[in-house]
Amino acid sequence: MTHETVPYWRLSAFYFCFFGLLGALFPYWSLYLQSLGYTATEIGFLLAIPMATKVIAPNIWAWIADYTGERLAIIRVGALLACLCFAGIFIDQGFWAITLVMAGYSFFWNAVLPQQEVVTTSFLHQRPENYSRIRVWGSVGFIVFVLGSGAWFDRYSIDTLPVIGLLLLVGIFLSSLAVPTPAYRQFEVVSQTFASVLKQPVVVAFFVAGMLMQLSHGIYYSFFSIYMESHNYSRSEIGIFWSVGVVAEVFLFVIMHRLLPRFGVRIIMISCLLVATLRWLLIGYFPEQPVILVLAQVCHALTFGAYHAAGIDCIRRLFEAGNQGKAQALYSAFCLGFGGAVGSGAGGLIWDFSPLMAFQLGSLSCLLASFVIWFRLKDARL
Repeated sequence: MTHETVPYWRLSAFYFCFFGLLGALFPYWSLYLQSLGYTATEIGFLLAIPMATKVIAPNIWAWIADYTGERLAIIRVGALLACLCFAGIFIDQGFWAITLVMAGYSFFWNAVLPQQEVVTTSFLHQRPENYSRIRVWGSVGFIVFVLGSGAWFDRYSIDTLPVIGLLLLVGIFLSSLAVPTPAYRQFEVVSQTFASVLKQPVVVAFFVAGMLMQLSHGIYYSFFSIYMESHNYSRSEIGIFWSVGVVAEVFLFVIMHRLLPRFGVRIIMISCLLVATLRWLLIGYFPEQPVILVLAQVCHALTFGAYHAAGIDCIRRLFEAGNQGKAQALYSAFCLGFGGAVGSGAGGLIWDFSPLMAFQLGSLSCLLASFVIWFRLKDARL
């Protein structure tokens, strides 16, 4: 990958800021809301808003982007409007005011990434396997801000969290301005309608498997910290467990450009799903064994990193350029949004009865997804 043909650092800066924001807000936003005096029920409602907008927003913006071909303009407008909406947090911290802030900023923030993925893969059309070498900076951003913010809040008030969030949103907007237009046309006439492509068995298999994989991660994201705390791990130890997974993901992204051409999308996806099947069982059955937990967290490199990189390449292979914006949006909405929401909800329903059963459900979900990929994701393009 040459830096002359691919704006490596400018694309990487976008991912660094985007996932840095996730690292800053995801672990600490609930603590900020708690500091404002909100109840657990109110906090749960507010935290559900970004997930709800992820199901809706990407699809609306994707249809506009694929129709106009103006992906960069949509990314920049979305990033700017996300900044403006989030700034409302400094005006009023009342419940309904924060509801509007979170609905507004997440509606635009969730719409930005799928279109950025299309722009990035547009630059990499000759070497698509190099996507992971750019996306790795998103993982680096997450690590920097999840650890840095934690250290910051040990010394300073959690009330400074909105300032960090706004600065990172501004960083997303500025980095989007630095990204140039891909050398070839962003808008292309397609030979098949989006709806007709979605009906293909291989495409259905891809989305169903992705949803099942993210269902398992929804359980993990919502309840891993609670599970660890219930087994007497300190919050700093829990933070280390989280970081181990993302650090492993960084190393995976560094070599992913070699793995994709060698093994192909289908084999990588099946391998990741089988590893995920084992990972959730290790966490569920051995919560009091730190060494086993570290091993399970290292598996995050495959269950999220490798699977996501293979998924992005799968979309590139299965959809023409003019349909890729809608495909990326559907992947974000159905797999990451809907799948994660179902996992979180199902995990919550059975958690009080049996935490182990929640992780067993995640393991079963991944095992089913591996069968879907094995029997249905068969195509010469993969």
